[in-house]
Amino acid sequence: MDLLKDGLTELCKADNDIAICIHNKIDELSSRLERYIAEIELFNPVYGLVSCKNRDELIIRHILDSLSPLGIIIRELNRKENEAGMGADSASVIADAGSGAGLPGVPLAMTLEDRKFVLIERMERRADFLRNVSALLKLKNVSIEQNPIENLHKSSFDIITFRAFRPLSADLLKTLFRLLKPNGTLAAYKGRNEKIQEEARSEPEAEWSVFPCPVPFLQEERHLALISQRKSYSR
Repeated sequence: MDLLKDGLTELCKADNDIAICIHNKIDELSSRLERYIAEIELFNPVYGLVSCKNRDELIIRHILDSLSPLGIIIRELNRKENEAGMGADSASVIADAGSGAGLPGVPLAMTLEDRKFVLIERMERRADFLRNVSALLKLKNVSIEQNPIENLHKSSFDIITFRAFRPLSADLLKTLFRLLKPNGTLAAYKGRNEKIQEEARSEPEAEWSVFPCPVPFLQEERHLALISQRKSYSR
């Protein structure tokens, strides 16, 4: 079984917007992702990029996990762009906060080549890894920002994705909101819905919309939480 290709095919079957985006380029996308996976495997022992026991786990828990909410993100981007009246010469800007190995930013950037991605990573050696990957894979829509998120300019991004922040503190949430453009959205990769609802109740100034996004071959709950700030929330 070609685990990566089969996983991408399963994602296409599960979501029509994913199918429209990647179905006709699964072979090409798989090849690029394989090169990316090889780079993670090469540098992981030294840089501690991801936690995984073997390649299958890397593919399922990190690559397919990163792409499982692709359809939700596409619909959110389309909604924002339609509301803003953005033309073909404009592109949404997506940031990946605490990018680390480039997850989910790199896989998303490979699939959404007409959008701009900024991978935010404060650690120098991980930022260097991201620069190397971006050059190797010719990711023309990707830039690297080596900085703590607290140091970035406000109102810069349409969507900010992240997998690493669990749980979200009030201070961190406020910092992330500050980086969003007006009406921007946080896209938080999360696990069990029960835990997400507990977290949402603890942050009443934020509005949460939670969507299931099952990961192929993974028998665990996965969700994407789209988080926006209520108008009363102070930046």
